[in-house]
Formats: sequence, C-alpha cells, structure tokens
Amino acid sequence: MANNEYPQQEQTVDGLRQWLLTTTPCSRLQARAGRSYIAWLSFTRNRLAVIGLGIITLLVLTAVLAPLIAPYHPNVPDLEQRLQTMSMEHWLGTDQLGRDILSRILYGSRLTLYVVVLVAIIAAPLGLVVGTVAGYSGGLVDSVLMRITDIFLAFPKLILALAFVAALGPGIENAIIAIAITSWPPYARIARAETITLRNSDFIVAARLQGAGHIRLIVHHIIPLCLSSVIVRVTLDMAGIILTAAGLGFLGLGAQPPLPEWGAMIAGGRQFLLDQWWVATLPGIAIFIVSLGFNLLGDGLRDVLDPRSGGK
Repeated sequence: MANNEYPQQEQTVDGLRQWLLTTTPCSRLQARAGRSYIAWLSFTRNRLAVIGLGIITLLVLTAVLAPLIAPYHPNVPDLEQRLQTMSMEHWLGTDQLGRDILSRILYGSRLTLYVVVLVAIIAAPLGLVVGTVAGYSGGLVDSVLMRITDIFLAFPKLILALAFVAALGPGIENAIIAIAITSWPPYARIARAETITLRNSDFIVAARLQGAGHIRLIVHHIIPLCLSSVIVRVTLDMAGIILTAAGLGFLGLGAQPPLPEWGAMIAGGRQFLLDQWWVATLPGIAIFIVSLGFNLLGDGLRDVLDPRSGGK
C-alpha cells in the first residue's frame, strides 16, 4: 500500500509542476502562480541568496520566539554575575550589569526587525508616491519634488538622521521617524526614472483613451510596474537602515536603556573591549550577520525581479 502511494505523490507533484509551467495558462491565477514559481526557481539557483533568505528567516523566527528561547530576562541585572565569560550557564557571557548577553541579543532582534519593518513601511511608499507623481506630471511639479529630493540626498544619511533625532529627542520611535525621513529619496529617484519610461507607453495611452484619470493611471498602472525595482532597493537598503539605527543607538539617540538594542549594547561594552571583548563584539557580530543576510537577499531579488539582469 505504501509503495503505491509514492508513484501517486510523484504524479501529483509532476502534474502541479506542469500546471505551473504551462505556456497557455487558463486563468489569471494560473498565470500569476506560474510566474511566481519561475521566479522562485530562478531565486533558488543563487545559493548566496538562499543563504540570505535563511538568515532573514532565522531573524524573524528569533524575534517571534525570543520570549520562549531566551534563557534569562534581558533587562534584569545581576551584579554578582557581571562580566562573566562564556559558560554553560551563560553561553555568550554577561555584560557589565550581569545581564545575559545571549538573551539580550535575542530580544534585540525584535527591536532590529521593528525598526526595519517600520522604516520600510514609511519610506518606501513615500518615495514611490513622490517619484511616480513627479515622473508622470513633469514640468513644475517634477522640478519642485526633485529639488526637495536633491536637498535630502545632499546630506549624508547618518548626519541628517542625527539632526532629526536631535530635534525630535532620543528614543526608538523618533529614531525610526528620522531614519524614514532620510531614506525615501533614493526610492523617489528610482520610481521617477521608471515612470518617465512608462508614461508614454502604448498601454498608458490606451488606458487614457478609455477614460482613465491621472490618479487611476498612477495607482493601477504605473506604481505596480515600479514596485519590483523599489522592492529590490528596499531590501538592499535594509543593511544601511540597521547600521544607521545601530549608530544612533551607539550615540545614545536611539533605543534608550535598558532596551537591548544592538548598537546601545556595543556602546555599553566598548570600555571593556580589551579584557571582556564579548560584551561589545557579539552584538557587533549579530549586526554583521543580519546586514549580510539582507545584502545577499537583495542581490538575489535583483536577479529575479530586474528584467534587465541576466538572472531571469
């Protein structure tokens, strides 16, 4: 009985694969599923991109399961255990207040994911709207919006974020707002360039002749075609967002103590770097691994989503 099940399962898998890879889809759902499957096959051929996806998946799982897998509370000090080296009791040692570093890194992944997601939610749509409106409208609207974009691009991102945080006050929410305000201009540039190439296309002209208004053309026709380029850029910018957030935390302008933010952990452990190196080094390694994961994932998505690349 069991031997007969395997051929049936293989036939089912083969039938599903043929349904996905058919050149004559019978429905819109089948066509979209087929495109997604082809994109996934192209993505999985890039081993480094798969590694990046694995790192980000691990980050998400760590953030979700941190209360369950962290051996200690991240913020409760124990001065009798301060600056303990790695052991079976504290796998990654303890910091200057006796707090378990592993637990703080696990909980810090939640703050990192929180910053990354909120910045992407704020900055990417803002840049996408500004870029598509500027590229579609042209003329004075384009000039005004792009000059504002140029002003933001003229300053280094970290310096501009420091200025906004100094005005808003220290804190994780203000740091997110500051990073988002400084992150949208590149997305606006990309969306504008894509829109300029699309606004006089035949399908746009046809939709306009059918009575589609400007807002409908931008929302339903132009923005969806700009999404792939913006998504790739957002993924590649995640590492920079993490580093900017860590830089603000290191300077005391991001997440405030006792929150286990990785940049603040490095700042707190820098005075012990020579003798108790693990206090500052291990959060830095966490930042490096997560940033590398986003970069690898972004490269893989660029190969899949960019029609001008050779990966598709």
